[in-house]
Amino acid sequence: MASSQSYEVIVAGGGLGGLTAALALRHRGLRVTVLEQAARLGEVGAGIQTAPNASRILLGLGLRRQLEAIRTEPLDQVRRRWKDGSIVGLTPLGQFCKDRFNAPYWHYHRADLHRVLMDACLDPAGPGPVVEIHTASRVVEADRTDPARPVAVTEDGRRYACDVLIGADGVRSRVRELMDVPDTLQFSGEMAFRALIPGDLIAADPSTRWLVDRYQSTIWYGPDRHLVHYMIRGGEYLNIVACVPCTDEVAEKWAVSATAQDLVAAFPGWDDRVPAMLSKAKEDVTCFALYHRRRDPVWMDGRVALLGDACHAMLPYQAQGASQAMEDAAVLAEELGSVTRSGIDGALRRYVDRRAKHAGMVQDASLRNKTFYHFPDGPDQQARDAKLRNFSGESDLSYDWLWSGTPLSDPDLGAFSYQFAR
Repeated sequence: MASSQSYEVIVAGGGLGGLTAALALRHRGLRVTVLEQAARLGEVGAGIQTAPNASRILLGLGLRRQLEAIRTEPLDQVRRRWKDGSIVGLTPLGQFCKDRFNAPYWHYHRADLHRVLMDACLDPAGPGPVVEIHTASRVVEADRTDPARPVAVTEDGRRYACDVLIGADGVRSRVRELMDVPDTLQFSGEMAFRALIPGDLIAADPSTRWLVDRYQSTIWYGPDRHLVHYMIRGGEYLNIVACVPCTDEVAEKWAVSATAQDLVAAFPGWDDRVPAMLSKAKEDVTCFALYHRRRDPVWMDGRVALLGDACHAMLPYQAQGASQAMEDAAVLAEELGSVTRSGIDGALRRYVDRRAKHAGMVQDASLRNKTFYHFPDGPDQQARDAKLRNFSGESDLSYDWLWSGTPLSDPDLGAFSYQFAR
């Protein structure tokens, strides 16, 4: 009988979810090839959050030293009113998360986190077979003539046979299309501005200096729109995510360039600190239409399975998109790493059983937060703010449930070695 170490997994997509899956599978002794459609492997210039449910997985992959070198740690999560900036809710992060969940809440530049994962996949001294990564390799077909050996075919005709094909190729997943499952993609009617504002500009202005005095993750709530910001790279940049009703142009093009003036104009009448902050954005402001997937438990077909946005794309209103993809990666590696070739089908089934309901609950909560975040001033807004003052979680999901993550079989993830000194 073939050993589990002998079989091959292809991961279509080299984003954060795909690389976490590749690294986790490598740690289980599987041979992994990543096929990434971009000509260069990297990530966009934007911030990313890993809540304790994802940080725990990354620490379990041996990345603590590398992550501590690139992370910025917010001490609180602060919720503010749009009109006057008054604080309606304050949630401790920092040491509280490490004490309560045995894992941190950290912020990063997406490119830095991506590089850490890629380096670990390619490190010849790491455990398991070194991951092969091929760029300019968009998967366009899946030849399943032999159901036990799917073949990923790239745009330029190269063929990669494997025992398992994982589609981690994003919200517009080609692997999902090849599975011929229902299209669950839905347009939210909203778009998100993203920008990185130089931290020295923030620190130099007395009206924005408060943003570097204490690192926090801040959410401003207002009618039909909200604003999120936090520092990354130890104060080098202020990361901005601003969600507003979508324009026709962005809905049609999916993504467009924007300006600081567009960003300021999207928040008329807001507290003076908002335009003071947003007006400092430079030329790299972008605007994305926000799509999500309807909750759907169909993530596999034979030896082809989906991961991350390909199966559960969610709105950013729980800051859990990447974190949930990392949970997928951990569970997938546990299941595939525990079987021989003949057990692959059952392992994929168990992966979906363990993750689809859990991720679906986060999808639903993220969608409900679209309404919860954007109430006009009035009774609904007042009831929401009262809830935020007695905080256990924005939506139906408590942070205790969300940040504890999908239960894993690996006892080392709860081991004392991950404790953080005060």
